[in-house]
Amino acid sequence: MLNIPNLLAFTRLLLAPVMFLFLVNQDATLFHNIHQTWLNYFAAFIFVIASATDFFDGYIARTFNQVTTLGKILDPLADKMLTLAAFLGLMMIGTASPWAIFLILTRELFITGLRVSAVAEGIDISASWIGKIKTVIQMIAIGFLLMQWPGGEWLLWFAVFLTLYSGYEYVKEFLQKVPL
Repeated sequence: MLNIPNLLAFTRLLLAPVMFLFLVNQDATLFHNIHQTWLNYFAAFIFVIASATDFFDGYIARTFNQVTTLGKILDPLADKMLTLAAFLGLMMIGTASPWAIFLILTRELFITGLRVSAVAEGIDISASWIGKIKTVIQMIAIGFLLMQWPGGEWLLWFAVFLTLYSGYEYVKEFLQKVPL
């Protein structure tokens, strides 16, 4: 079902590659007259807009009872695409630690597979509060790194810690709910 929350999530899916384009094609002829700093600002602006859609799609879906199966799939997919585009772009331009990005992406892929397995068993493992905080901290870290503000690298490693810890919580809940 196509509703406003799903349209917002779909918009986030479309904005992720646009932001990635600004980050990784800074030497392309398309951008040859634009200073790298401005390209980072454009990428940050797109990231902020896309991140805002994450808040509003969930808020609208819950407030106006517009939660759909499509939205349950599209929202986390859009979140992963946005953070994947940002983290990979930042790593490619040398702004983010490859180890931090590797740990975050590995956890994200593993937990996505775990959640798919849980769904196959008819079990819902929804996002915990630490998982939601993890997402917010990841987004703040990305913003700091995009803008090259002090503390961005520290925030990235704090996001890694929260990412791994929330992954531990998902595994623990999975093992409690799914018979092995």
